[in-house]
Order: sequence, then structure tokens, then C-alpha cells
Amino acid sequence: MDVFLNTLSTIPWWGYVLGFLGIVAIRDIFFQKAHTISHNYPVVGHLRYWLESIGPEMRQYFVANNREELPFNRIERSWIYASAKKENNYEGFGTDRDIYAHQHIFVKNQMMAFKTPEGHTNTKHKDFVPCAKVMGEYNKRRKPYRPASVINVSAMSFGSLSAAAVEALNKGVAKAHAFHNTGEGGLSPYHKKGGDVVFHFGTGYFGVRSSDGNFSLEKMKQLVEDNPCIKAIEIKLSQGAKPGKGGVLPGAKISKEIAEIRGVEVGKDVLSPATHKAFSNVTELMQLIEMIADATGLPVGIKGAIGKLDQWEELAEIMLKTGKGPDFIAVDGGEGGTGAAPPSFADHVSLPWVYGFSELYKVFQTRNLTNRIVFIGSGKLGFPAKAAMAFAMGVDCINVAREAMMSIGCIQAQICHTNKCPAGIATQNKWRQNGINIPLKSDRLAQYFKTFRKELVEITHAAGYEHPCQFTMHDIQVNVDDIDLTRNLRTTYGYNKTLVPFQGTQELYDCEYLGGKNFD
Repeated sequence: MDVFLNTLSTIPWWGYVLGFLGIVAIRDIFFQKAHTISHNYPVVGHLRYWLESIGPEMRQYFVANNREELPFNRIERSWIYASAKKENNYEGFGTDRDIYAHQHIFVKNQMMAFKTPEGHTNTKHKDFVPCAKVMGEYNKRRKPYRPASVINVSAMSFGSLSAAAVEALNKGVAKAHAFHNTGEGGLSPYHKKGGDVVFHFGTGYFGVRSSDGNFSLEKMKQLVEDNPCIKAIEIKLSQGAKPGKGGVLPGAKISKEIAEIRGVEVGKDVLSPATHKAFSNVTELMQLIEMIADATGLPVGIKGAIGKLDQWEELAEIMLKTGKGPDFIAVDGGEGGTGAAPPSFADHVSLPWVYGFSELYKVFQTRNLTNRIVFIGSGKLGFPAKAAMAFAMGVDCINVAREAMMSIGCIQAQICHTNKCPAGIATQNKWRQNGINIPLKSDRLAQYFKTFRKELVEITHAAGYEHPCQFTMHDIQVNVDDIDLTRNLRTTYGYNKTLVPFQGTQELYDCEYLGGKNFD
């Protein structure tokens, strides 16, 4: 043994390196059959796979220009990061955006901007921008709800996101007086950290699931009674990134805790059905909405991506005849994000937000139904100018998902589906999520929301208005094409938004149904 060890000690370090590489070469040539490149080019062929694995990061930091990347370019990410950290989010030397590009947004400013009168609510609370409508008011729900913020956290499940990320988001919305949509993974302990909650369920009915996998009204009723933080309920029909396809949660993300909350097995992929069991047509959907609202007293809404309009028109007709219907409708764009979806769905199925929303809004507007409904927009709207456009088109609130994730540290690695999120946000890996400083990240989510609302108010005032709900489609122009370079939204999308009743910000502040915590 001593001779053997002495012999090993005489081998130089580079000898071990060569030996290791020789073993890799033998393995590549004679044993592995999966990769042609590493078989034909042993050892060095592995470099190709390594470079491919870090390609997105290399392009993000060294190759792509400021405005080039998707889903969010460097300028957009930097604005969110700086806003969340309360750093300088200004630009110098003018814009580097091509302002003649297709779909570029122009907000038309007033010659004399709106002047905030002395004693106005926004002099004390510069970022106070609540929803101008009350969810459930028209339908006389027992517990109406006015969101205290026009920007809120969109549906993202515990399971898709880590416990630390969900807790940071919930504590952040509490500080920002916003609401937190649970996503379809059920209500977890991490959603109950002080923020208002919109309970969201899809075809898997997680959290309100009967033993046979169907929807349980009794469990829903008990859930609401036990958790007063739940302010509204949202039924997911579809989402922008994968409409018509059930949700996917890879088995690698299914911990014991997630399995208990969802009622599924540890380590097995969770594939939600593509369609609901609780209803099979629009009439039955309406019945479910009223049944849940009667049992809980809460506003009940629906979320969907927009494609064909025939069933939406059927819904509008039933609402017109019965005087009932959803209290809010969340419209998700085809550009929306998800933890996991086939590219064929993410790239091609459902309309982008501006096309889908404008078509849907007209369905309800032609029947004089728009003032019954709180419209929520979702799909890369987490920037003040885009939000101004959305309000001009008829939304009352916006929900953000990926923008909220970036405010707490997401770096757009685009590996949410692998359970290897380097920021600890879209992973169940304990080591990675331990890097999330929950108090700090909750402050950053809150600061992003506050900065967003403050800048949205400033844009609103520049256009001559007090509240974003006052924007009209004549206030925004977009680049269309070379022949007719810019047109206002009214001309582009073929309708005028219904004016939202508005008596002043103070009335919203004094509303008994206002969500969030005490602002004083």
C-alpha cells in the first residue's frame, strides 16, 4: 500500500487532469450513446453543451442591447429594480427607444396639467390610487370590496413560487395596500401575512377540492370563514400563456407541504385538467358564480385569455337578461407569463392583451354592462405608460406577475420550469430560497408599487386628470404603420371607453369598502 501511495504522490497534478480527461473520452466514445457531438468530439464536445446552458445569461448581459430582449428588456428590468430599491430610475440624455416603432405609446399631455389642490389626498399620500369601482357593488354582494391599489399581484401559486417568495409578496402588498392573488395552488400559510387576498381556483380546485377531484362549496365557504383576509374569489377559465391547457407543476417542485395544501402526491407532476368539472357551459358558469357569491358574500369574478368571442357574448346576454353576473373580469394577454408551458401555446394561442381586451370590452359595452364590472388587465402592463393606455381602454386595475417577481429579485433566467431558479423565487430548493431576505424583499415589492402609482399619478396629472379612470381613448396614440403613422386608441380599436363615474379621490379614500390597511 505504501508503494502504491508513494507512486501516486510522484504523479504531477497535470497527470491527474490528463487521466480524468482520458476517462471522460473513453466514456464519450464507447459507453454513452445519447449525444453525437460528444461521441464525435470527446471531451471538447462538452464545451458546446456548457455554452448552450449559459447562453441566455451571456446574451442578457453581454450581447443584447437595452431594448432588444424579451419578455422584458434591460431598460424595463432596470426600471423595476431601481424603483423597488428606491434608487434613481431616471434616464439621461433622452430616450434610446425608437419612438417611431410599431405600437409605441404616446400619452397626450394637457397644455396646463392638473394642479393638486391644497388638502388633496395626494398631497399627503402621493401614491394613493385606489380602484374607482367597487367589486360586488352592482350585484349587492354582502361584502363589497374596493381595491386600495390600481396595481396588484397577479395569480402565482405557492408551488410554482417558493414559500419565501410568496411570503415576501404578501407582506409587500400589505405595506403597499394592494391585494395578492393566490394563483390556483390554494391558500397557503404564506399568503396569510397581512395582505388582502383574492382566492383564485382553476380546474384542479386546489384548496377547495372534494375527494373526487370536483369543486366543494362547503370547503370554499369554510375557507372564507376561516380567513377574513380573502376579499374576493376568482374562477380561472384560462390564462394567457396556455389557454385551453391545464396548469403544470413539475414533480420536482412537489414537496410534502405543497402536496398537503393541494391534495396531491409528493414528487409527481401535477397536471390540472384543461376544462372544469363544476360547469360545462356559460349558464352553469353563471350558476356557479351566484352560488359562491351567495354562500360567501364575496365578490366573484372570472379570469380568461381572449380568443373566440361567442361564449363571451352568450355570457353578456345572460347578464343582460338576469341582471346578474361576475363582479369582475380579469383579462390576460397572450404575452402573459407562466412557470411552465409548451412553446406552441405560449407563442401562438390567444390574442395579445390590447387586441383581446378591446374586442372583449366592446362585447359588454354594446350592451351597457361595463359599469357593472371591474375590469382587470394582465400581461406586461406593470409600467406607468402602458397602464395609462390600459386605463384609457377601459381597465380599472392591473395585475402584475413577472414584474412583481423582478421587484423581489427575479433575474429573468427563464428556467422557472426546472426548479433551479437562481434567485430562489420559482423553486422549492431550500438552499436557493434561503437567499431571499423576506423583510427586505417585501419592502422592495411595496416600493415598486408605490413608485409605479406615483409615476402613474404624475402622468395622469400631466394629461389634465385627477385619477387614471378619467383617461379616454383620445388621450393615447399609438404608432400603427407607415401610411397612417399614429392614431388614437378610439380610431385604432373602434370604440370609445365608457366613462367611469368619479367624484374625486377623497370619495375613494373615504369609501367604507376600501381595502388595505389604515393609510394614516
